[in-house]
Amino acid sequence: MTSPLAASAGSLWMPLGVALLAGAMIPFQAGSNATLGRALGHPLWATVISLVISLVAVVPVLLALRAPPPNLAAAAQGPWWQWIGGLFGVIYITAALWLAPRMGAANFIVGAVAGQLLASMLVDHFGLVGLPARPVTLARLAGVVLVLAGICVMQWQPTRATGSALSERNLRGQSDQPRHPGSA
Repeated sequence: MTSPLAASAGSLWMPLGVALLAGAMIPFQAGSNATLGRALGHPLWATVISLVISLVAVVPVLLALRAPPPNLAAAAQGPWWQWIGGLFGVIYITAALWLAPRMGAANFIVGAVAGQLLASMLVDHFGLVGLPARPVTLARLAGVVLVLAGICVMQWQPTRATGSALSERNLRGQSDQPRHPGSA
């Protein structure tokens, strides 16, 4: 017989795996959209193309699943904030394709994750945007603090004089010796 703890942990693994896979795609999305934005001449064109490709990808899935047509009349009766998800998507996609090339994928994602964690705690605690309330507990707060501490550690960059920086230059084929005029 399995314990209730094992059963609840087992039911968490599949969604957690899907969440990890979806999260792993985000840095690639940021980089590919940034490259597309440069090729198109402006980052907002990459946002438009990204959203059009999303539409082209989701329509066949809806058809394959035989999803019923959207009930726009019922949706029109809902709260105003249910319509802003797309706006947040545009903001995120545009920020990612603009900032990832400047900050690097890891630094951008670290900032995005920090924002997601802090906002998620507020959404959960107060039961905002239609989600059930999940009060902030000491354990949940400790988990967020640990992740935020990890984010801070990731942002620490050694100075150029440290061995790791010197090793990085050596890996790139750069010499630690000063170049003299006329030397090859």
